[in-house]
Amino acid sequence: MPNIATINGIDEDDISHHNGGTVSLYTSKDGDTWVHFVGMAATGGSIATVATNYKVHTFTSDGTFEVTTVGSVGTVEYLVIAGGGGGAGAGDAAGGGAGGYRNSYSSETSGGGGSSESALSVSATTYSIQVGAGGTAGANAFNTGYGGDGEDSIFSSITSNGGGGGAPGYGLNGRAGGSGGGGSGQGPSETSGGASTPSNQGYAGGGGTNASPCGASSGGGGGASAVGGSRCATNGDGGAGLASSITGSSVTRAGGGGGASEFATGGSGGAGNDGGNTNTRSAGTDNKGGGGGGGGHSATPSVGTTGGSGIVIIRYQFQ
Repeated sequence: MPNIATINGIDEDDISHHNGGTVSLYTSKDGDTWVHFVGMAATGGSIATVATNYKVHTFTSDGTFEVTTVGSVGTVEYLVIAGGGGGAGAGDAAGGGAGGYRNSYSSETSGGGGSSESALSVSATTYSIQVGAGGTAGANAFNTGYGGDGEDSIFSSITSNGGGGGAPGYGLNGRAGGSGGGGSGQGPSETSGGASTPSNQGYAGGGGTNASPCGASSGGGGGASAVGGSRCATNGDGGAGLASSITGSSVTRAGGGGGASEFATGGSGGAGNDGGNTNTRSAGTDNKGGGGGGGGHSATPSVGTTGGSGIVIIRYQFQ
């Protein structure tokens, strides 16, 4: 049986009477079911109204999202980004991977080239929100100075994995994560970037090398939309992040950290730059889930930088 949502182009909820009868008393007309829209209501986080009929709740730290009225739609859209991995220290150290990127908003994609996920069904209850912290900075230690892995971000059944830490400067591979950390640039053989696990959240980190003509060149951390730069061919740049307009404005997040190479930069989306030969390393941006930049061999001491913390954003129709 068809539903009545409008009459002559006017929303049903905006009509008080029809043919002399109060609209709220109708259940059907000419055999068609009458629809009364009920908007969702919820509390928690920083709340804004966008696109007239939608509420957006933004969490930049742990909190709770409480649904007080489920409403007619019964689902929410989300963007859940984990904390980015930290950049490594010691020698030509690698950049950290971006935090895992999961998205159900509109036609925008999730990380790793994945399609947009389905909206999440909710009930009238309280959901705990975890916003992942960024990974710690790697110490000035050749074999143990890995950047720390980022922390997971969680909303209900949606978990985004923390970014993998970058590898320190002597023949070591990057750590796996939402996006993988880069491989180190010194050592007897080429190194590999960490994998993206699972692969629908981001991309792998880039590998490093100590081979001619690059010299010692470490890999960049993977980003939500691209692999980390590998060796000198792409300067160890961090992989690019992804843009989302879930808050009403387009913002790019979850870029990988740059590896220690003279010209490397962090990927777009809150990622940290590397140390390189100019000692300009920088941390990932908080609440964008970017990976931290690796420490350069000219830095004193050669320490990495922290990954950026994640974010959880929830959107639903309230009228």
